[in-house]
Amino acid sequence: MTFEPGTPPPAADDHVLATWLAEAAGRRLLEVRAEGLEGKELKDAGDAAAHELLMGLLAQHRPGDAVLSEEGKDDKARLSAERVWIIDPLDGTREFSEPPRDDWAVHVALWQGGALVAGAVAQPVLGETFNTGEAPVVPPRTSEKPRIAVSRSRPPAFVQALAEEIDAELVPMGSAGVKMMSVVRDVADAYVHAGGQYEWDSAAPVAVARAAGLFTSRVDGSELVYNQDDVYLPDLVVCRPELSEQILAFIADHGTD
Repeated sequence: MTFEPGTPPPAADDHVLATWLAEAAGRRLLEVRAEGLEGKELKDAGDAAAHELLMGLLAQHRPGDAVLSEEGKDDKARLSAERVWIIDPLDGTREFSEPPRDDWAVHVALWQGGALVAGAVAQPVLGETFNTGEAPVVPPRTSEKPRIAVSRSRPPAFVQALAEEIDAELVPMGSAGVKMMSVVRDVADAYVHAGGQYEWDSAAPVAVARAAGLFTSRVDGSELVYNQDDVYLPDLVVCRPELSEQILAFIADHGTD
């Protein structure tokens, strides 16, 4: 689904709206990136512009819903709401501030009645938006060795050890959402993370990954749960289903320290 700027399609369902919102914020971010700002100024301008746009559009098109945004104040009203949009207006701020890097994203997810029910991850530079309305089809694996997406600056030691254990290659890239979508795209086969993320970092990518048939869990194998009082959600595994047992068994034996 790709939409022109303006208003969402008439009677847009939540999948369509999530996609439209993510694309709208992505266009706004590309505009900000073209304004000549650099460094921290560009990071701050991107965060603010995408947050303000998404908050305004959600207030217009889903006025009764609560919103949890990385860039907004969490007033906890969402805890008694039936529907909560969980958004990261700009995931991968560092990469966004380093044109022409493309490994940054916009996350828009909807939580309803205890579960993620819709989500979209826009990668504006690629011109692609992965979403739950038209669930991606994960292509057959094209690499002989498994590939694990990792941070470009600080790959965790336990993931390096995991790669050695299962004879995998490490693929460095930016944004958490981009790493998860790399598994959808057959750029990587797994993303394993521990040590510091929040609900907005993974809600939309996990919704899309699940819709695509990928395995998702905490590193201990338990379910990823959203719209909690404490939004700290530090670890996760997103991978091709056939790799999940190996990855979880390694973590159970060796931990993530």
